[in-house]
Amino acid sequence: MMTTTKNKRVTIIGAGLGGLSAAIHLRSAGFDVTIYETNSQVGGRANKIDCNGFTFDTGPSLLNYPWVFEQLFAAAGRSFKEEVPLIPVDPSVKFFWRNGKHLTLSSQFSPFLRELERFEKDAGPKLCRFFKSSAEQYRIVFDKLVTKNADNPLQWFGNLALSEISKLSLFRSLNGELKKYFKSPNVREALGSYAMYLGGSPFDLPGVFSILPYGELAYGLWLPKGGMYALVEKIQKLAEDIGVEIHCSVPVQRIEAVNGKCKGIVTSDGTFHPYDIVVSNVDVPTTKTKLLGETNKKIHQSWKMTCGVVTMYWGIKKSLPEMAHHSIFLPTQYAKAFRQLRDGSFPDDIPFYVSIPSKTDPSLAPKGSETMFVLVPSPLISQTESVGWKKKIAELKHSVFERLALHGVELSNDDIAIEEIWTPDDWSNKFALHDGSAFGAVHTLFNVGPFRHKNYDRKISGLYYVGASTAPGTGMPMVVLGGAMTAERILSHVH
Repeated sequence: MMTTTKNKRVTIIGAGLGGLSAAIHLRSAGFDVTIYETNSQVGGRANKIDCNGFTFDTGPSLLNYPWVFEQLFAAAGRSFKEEVPLIPVDPSVKFFWRNGKHLTLSSQFSPFLRELERFEKDAGPKLCRFFKSSAEQYRIVFDKLVTKNADNPLQWFGNLALSEISKLSLFRSLNGELKKYFKSPNVREALGSYAMYLGGSPFDLPGVFSILPYGELAYGLWLPKGGMYALVEKIQKLAEDIGVEIHCSVPVQRIEAVNGKCKGIVTSDGTFHPYDIVVSNVDVPTTKTKLLGETNKKIHQSWKMTCGVVTMYWGIKKSLPEMAHHSIFLPTQYAKAFRQLRDGSFPDDIPFYVSIPSKTDPSLAPKGSETMFVLVPSPLISQTESVGWKKKIAELKHSVFERLALHGVELSNDDIAIEEIWTPDDWSNKFALHDGSAFGAVHTLFNVGPFRHKNYDRKISGLYYVGASTAPGTGMPMVVLGGAMTAERILSHVH
C-alpha cells in the first residue's frame, strides 16, 4: 500500500523538457522537487540564441502533437491553450530534389491530395488507405504502448489483441511500410525522411514509425508565438508556479550511492545534497560515465546512438520569398546517403533541413530580414576525430548554398548578418550528449518500449532517468510523456 508522499524530496539533474515534465508531475503528486541545471537557462537542447534582433531556437523547431502539452499543463491545473498561443504552420513542409521536383505537405486533405496526384496514380484511395492504417497504428501506440511503463515484452504487449499487434508492422521497415501504399519513390522518400526526426533511417526503423508523418498530417504543425523557446519558458514558469525549485548555473559533479542506494548528489562546488530519490535528465550514457563513473569503453560497446548534427544559425539580411517555413532537401541517391551516415561518414550528397520561423512569426527577425536554421545530419564524434571542422563547415555551407541556388534561392556569406555554427562536439559540450548524438539512443525494433533503457536504475535504488535515451524516446512530445512515465514509476516504487 502506498504511503503519503508529503515529505518526499526529489532532485532532478538537468532542466531539459523531460526533467521539467517529471518535476511538474512529481510536484503535482506532492513531492518537494529541486532541479539543478548546468547551463544559465533551462530547456536543454530546446534552447535559444538571441543576437541583434534575431531569435533562434537551437534544437526543436516545430511543435507537433499539441495534445501532449495540453496534458502536461492540465496535470498542474492550467490550460495550455490559454497559456501558449499557437500559430498554425500550413503548408507544413516542402521537399526538394535536385531534378527540380518538389512536394509540399499539408494537414488539409485536399491540398495534400492534389500534391500527391502529381506523383502517384490513383493517389486518393492510396492516401485514404495510408491514413486509415496509420491512424489505427497511432491509436494503438499512444493509447496502449508508448505511455506505459513495462519491464518486459509480455507486459508491454499484454493488453493488445493479436490483431492489434499484427497492425503495427514491427517486422517491416518504415520504407517497406510506405511501399505498401505508394509506388512513387519521391513520395516514399519524403514521408520516409521523417526518420531523421529520430536520427535514424527509413530502412532501419520499424514500419510502425509511419505514425510520424501521419501525426503531423493529422494534427498539424504549430509554432508557439515568440518561437519554440517561448513554450519552454511557459513550462518553466508552470513548474515554478506550483513550487518546483530550479537552480541554473549549478553543475552536478556526481551522484552519490552507497550499497546500491541513492544518497544524493555533489555539485561542482563540492557541496553534498542529500536525496533518496534522484532523477537524471542528463543523457543516460553520460550519466553512467560522468556522474556514476562507469568506463567509457563499456558504454561505447553497449550503447548504439543516433547520428550527430551540424546546426547553422544565420541571421539573413534580406527576405527569402522563395522559401517556406520548413524545407527538406533530399539527395539524389537517397538510400546511399542514409547508409553512409549509418556507417559513420558524411554523405556525398548531404540531406539537410531548413527552418525559417520568421516566415510564420516576423517578430523573430528584424524587419526585412529572416531567421534561418539549417540542420545537417553528421557522423558521431567518435567517427569524426580526423575531421577538420573549419574546412568541413566551409564545405557544408557551400553545399547548402549550391542546393538553394538550384531552386532559385541565391544566398552567400555576404547575406549573413549573424552566424553561429555548432558541431557535434559543441552539442556534446553544451548539453552532455554522449558521443555528440543529437537524438539519443537509436529507435530500432529492439531498442523501443521494454527493450529500451529503463527509466529507473536496476543497480541503484532511488535513481531514475528521463530524456531521449530512455523510454519512450526522442523528440519534444516523447520526452514530455517520458516525464510523466518517470514520475509514475517513482510513485509506484514509494511504499
